[in-house]
Amino acid sequence: QGQLVESGGGLVQAGGSLRLSCTISISMYSLNSMAWYRQAPGKTRELVAETISGGSANYADSVKGRFTISSDNAKNMLYLHMHSLKPEDTAVYYCYADQKMSTGTNAYWGQGTLVTVSS
Repeated sequence: QGQLVESGGGLVQAGGSLRLSCTISISMYSLNSMAWYRQAPGKTRELVAETISGGSANYADSVKGRFTISSDNAKNMLYLHMHSLKPEDTAVYYCYADQKMSTGTNAYWGQGTLVTVSS
């Protein structure tokens, strides 16, 4: 099993909500940033939301006001709360985390979870 494991994907109607979860098997306190990316069919992977150590969060313009990234360090979990879903949100969603080390950056990816939004 990988160090990042996503869950919570599925089929939802447009306008609906989903919560994606990412179980992180790395000390959350050692992480520099955590993020959610997505890749739609035929498209490149894109950043959806990220949270940086210290608490700031950034969102893609396409999801601002609809998606919220959050984490629970005590549970080693990262979440993506998605509301007002649109068909164009259909994609495989990936959890990402990285550590800044003296020798470089360690980057970790989950295996992805599919979100399908029907019109």
